Amino acid sequence: MKQRARRVIDIFMTIALMLLMGYQFWGETAHEWFGAAMFILYFLHHILNRNWYKTLFKGRMSAVRVFSLITDTALFLIMLMQIYSSIVISRHVFAFLPINGGMAFARKLHILSAYWGFILMGFHIGQHISVILSVIRKKRNIKAVSNIRCTALNICTAAASMYGIYALIKRDFLQYMFLKSEFVFLDYAEPKLYFYLDVIAIAVLCMFSAHWILKVVKSRKTK
Repeated sequence: MKQRARRVIDIFMTIALMLLMGYQFWGETAHEWFGAAMFILYFLHHILNRNWYKTLFKGRMSAVRVFSLITDTALFLIMLMQIYSSIVISRHVFAFLPINGGMAFARKLHILSAYWGFILMGFHIGQHISVILSVIRKKRNIKAVSNIRCTALNICTAAASMYGIYALIKRDFLQYMFLKSEFVFLDYAEPKLYFYLDVIAIAVLCMFSAHWILKVVKSRKTK
């Protein structure tokens, strides 16, 4: 039951993240409610995975654990920035709060944390790709490992990741991540399909970058 709840929450978090990235398609009010839902889901995610905190500093700190710790800690801090900035600049969901001032700083922080948060969320998911694939295999009752299937998957993810690099540059992610631009360009006339193909490709790039970094680290440890 707990495992199922985790999966459902993780799926809804991923959907919320995608909806949040497409601000121009859903409008300001919906964007704020998606954000509020994301915060609740993130909070529930941490409650269900609270055992992670209990084992945080137990045992040997391997390179794999250090990589995961850095990624997850950075993501946690980014989410705190996102929550703070969202509350300050809110015009709908948190408008009842008596907050005055700090809007300019909060807007910059919101852009910074939104794009870093997306990248780090991809890295966070990427750390658990092996688990996700094993769950899919179990659901589909796939017992034997197929070289053809593995090769096809690697080719598809490599192609998506290569396109993800192009999309990352095309969508000016690096500019927003390092606040080289304080205003996000939004194309309201762009078809949703084109936008989300780019965003998903960037997410795949981040997920499989983390996955392969961990694979390389583990293989070196084995050697």
